[in-house]
Amino acid sequence: MAHPLQIRAEILDITPLGAYSRVLLRAPGVASRVRPGHFAAVAVGGGDSSMLLRRAFSIHRADPEQETVSLVVAEHGRGTRELLRSRRGDSLDLVAPLGTAFPQPVGALTALFVGGGYGGAPLFPLAEQIVAQGGAVGFILGASTGERLFGVDSARKLTPDVLVTTDDGSSGIKGQVTLPLAEAVKAIGAEAVYSCGPMAMLRAVTGIATAEGVRSFCAVEEAMACGVGVCMSCVLPVVGEDGVSRFVRSCVEGPCFDGTRVRWDDIGTVPADLYGAAAMGVR
Repeated sequence: MAHPLQIRAEILDITPLGAYSRVLLRAPGVASRVRPGHFAAVAVGGGDSSMLLRRAFSIHRADPEQETVSLVVAEHGRGTRELLRSRRGDSLDLVAPLGTAFPQPVGALTALFVGGGYGGAPLFPLAEQIVAQGGAVGFILGASTGERLFGVDSARKLTPDVLVTTDDGSSGIKGQVTLPLAEAVKAIGAEAVYSCGPMAMLRAVTGIATAEGVRSFCAVEEAMACGVGVCMSCVLPVVGEDGVSRFVRSCVEGPCFDGTRVRWDDIGTVPADLYGAAAMGVR
């Protein structure tokens, strides 16, 4: 679990990246605490805004020497629109790093990284770490259209084993990231698959990786209201190490999970065998 700080972070730059934007922040004390898979929660709109809830974003990069962190933001609604209209030199209220990061790899691991759209943002620091430790990596990066792909050039700087998929066929293979996944696992001899993107994608990736006999770790994209474990709006049914299923918070126990422990079919429900379900009146 992370040890977050709440600070006023200075906006150093907002750079367009295809359909997305990179927001670079000076965040003293934060970057040294960041591990791949952590996220940040940002207040938007100022102190008098009616937008009370923070917006959560995966941390794409953290540079302890420069004391900076970068977020990749897609404009979805009023909150992200307000954030992206900020100017250099503006400050915002930042809480980071938050959540539970990906497990730290040990030794020379061979891993396949699967990103859906800008969901791939938190995967790159982990891939770089694996390469630095003498391991090898491959990527499958997908999106609905070519414009919505993220990180293809960065992936190709790390490895020649990069596959691109788009739903409309405007770039790379026409189809979803799961289409070449099984063959890619075999081709590079992957020992683990790391993924981040829409929940349906994570469910499918976990199923294929498990069928191929490799570990699957995923960073879920669950809607969060508070980001710090108070509101319980982001709970998922997850099987614990003791074999008991419980609701756990994506913002605290996650967002990074062993994909085989998430009960994908039961998301949005209260399974009858869930710990505490009887107290909730579930029969």
